Amino acid sequence: MTAPGHLAPGLWRHPSQEKQDLAHWVRLAKMLDEAKFHGLFFADVLGIYDVYGGPGNNGPALQAAAQIPILDVSLMISAMAYATTGLSFGVTASTTYEHPYQVARRYSTLDQITDGRIGWNVVTSYLQSAAESYGFDEQIQHDERYNKADEFMDVTYKLWEQSWEDGAEQADSKWVYADAEKVHKINHVGKYYKCAGPNLVDPTPQRTPFILQAGASKAGQAFAAAHAEAMFLPGMVPEKTRAVVDSVKAQLPQYGRSEDSMRFLAGIFICVDETDEKAQRKFQDLLQYADLEGTAALFGGWSGTDLSQFSDDEDFAFRGPTAIQSMIAAWTATAPSGLKWTKRRVLEELAITGAHPRVVGSPTTVADAMERWIDEAGVDGFNISYATTPGTFKDLITYLWPELKRRGVLQTEYAGKTMRENYLQDGGGPGVRAGHPAKQYHAQSSSKFRQWG
Repeated sequence: MTAPGHLAPGLWRHPSQEKQDLAHWVRLAKMLDEAKFHGLFFADVLGIYDVYGGPGNNGPALQAAAQIPILDVSLMISAMAYATTGLSFGVTASTTYEHPYQVARRYSTLDQITDGRIGWNVVTSYLQSAAESYGFDEQIQHDERYNKADEFMDVTYKLWEQSWEDGAEQADSKWVYADAEKVHKINHVGKYYKCAGPNLVDPTPQRTPFILQAGASKAGQAFAAAHAEAMFLPGMVPEKTRAVVDSVKAQLPQYGRSEDSMRFLAGIFICVDETDEKAQRKFQDLLQYADLEGTAALFGGWSGTDLSQFSDDEDFAFRGPTAIQSMIAAWTATAPSGLKWTKRRVLEELAITGAHPRVVGSPTTVADAMERWIDEAGVDGFNISYATTPGTFKDLITYLWPELKRRGVLQTEYAGKTMRENYLQDGGGPGVRAGHPAKQYHAQSSSKFRQWG
């Protein structure tokens, strides 16, 4: 996240946290590229976390730098892409507060300048503060946001896949740049959007960027089954995550998609060192910089629960919000018995890692845990969060990467040139796969366009 912290408010104070200027992000991208990470994913928010102590209380988030201030990373991708050769970039944009015509141009531009190494993390947004800043008194209702998102995707697919035919650019001509007969308006008129088109950018390496999504609600899972090519997954324990994986896979056929058309990525935080003892000491060092007020601010935004309304000595295991009780059930499996789950104890568990599992230990301990998640949760890989940049990633490369290579489970070369090729690794090329809703528009022929007038 192009903010002082993502899931770890307060860690901006840690000595290993570099100043996050453009040079920092370029150095990080080059390091990940050399280590053959598949991608660098940037989360984003469009408002301030102001539920805790609120409503409308900006203080805790601002004081802890809890995902604020935050830059527009889309303007920085070109520098990172220019410095790398294989690393892909996932960039977040909201279907609730943007227009598909604008988004289509932005991601076509990003796909062009990265040579196809771009993905769109599709979100519908969830902060009341964002709604108010975009001129709404209230947020659009949850499932309605997904209905709107479905049409939003349809418009962008038409712009990317339909408005420019293959061969529209006259590469061999000295007099004509593009054949006007092969560039078309889309003339979309729907419930939420009206767009004439065509896309302002000619076809790019992937045309449609690689589609990522993270919503695990009923509506979110249906949206993922229809559109996503990779899904970021919640779940503190493998069996909970497995339930989401199985549910989404079961829905894929009804959208005409095969079960191998998506990749599933579990969120995880890793603190690794030479031994379990050193890793535990390292994690305790990180924890002393955590800002629990900032953590409470993040949790308020995620869950809508204001923890300031609960007493400091209340046992959340018995009387706390449902969202916390489900996490406590997962934490209890590895925590000492007899602990009272007070507000501070809950926030200490959320600090640094958020509502994701964490693994603290030696390379062997961490690799064993990752393989367990692959086997039991049915995931294809991991979305690894961090405490500091580049510190967390340096540790992964120094300590964990050799062990994963020894086990033969870490890629040593990129599978292709584009994000879609590198994530799917199915030999299908840079374009969307058969069955994906975008594909139907690329299949339209020139004769059909002329027939429609």
